[in-house]
Amino acid sequence: MFTTKGRYALRLMIDLASNKDSGLIPLKDIAERQDISKKYLEIIAKELVSSGLISSASGKHGGYKLIREPSEYSVGEIIEHMEGSFAPVVCLEDNAAKCDRSDKCKTLSMWNEFYELERNFFYAKKLSDLL
Repeated sequence: MFTTKGRYALRLMIDLASNKDSGLIPLKDIAERQDISKKYLEIIAKELVSSGLISSASGKHGGYKLIREPSEYSVGEIIEHMEGSFAPVVCLEDNAAKCDRSDKCKTLSMWNEFYELERNFFYAKKLSDLL
């Protein structure tokens, strides 16, 4: 299940992509169009900037913009930056310690298959597909 943080980050990115030819987009404009609290969007935008997905400039004519073209962003990378790993179980997360039961685990292959399906689905979708 995805939280509002991940879903709103995607909406923010779609808004920036839809308005990419307008230069820097003020957060208040995005908040208004998306009907999302500006305060909440500030938290999300800050994380997207620190993740290197968007850039920002402050000041009178400041705002946010995409760093890359919409076709160069996968939905998966946006969601994963905001939500964390798609891994449905701890033993499949990156840098997870080897599970003592992995050799005899009857469910590991199922979890791995689900993980691959979900991850591949979201990484195959591009931001431009949602415009």
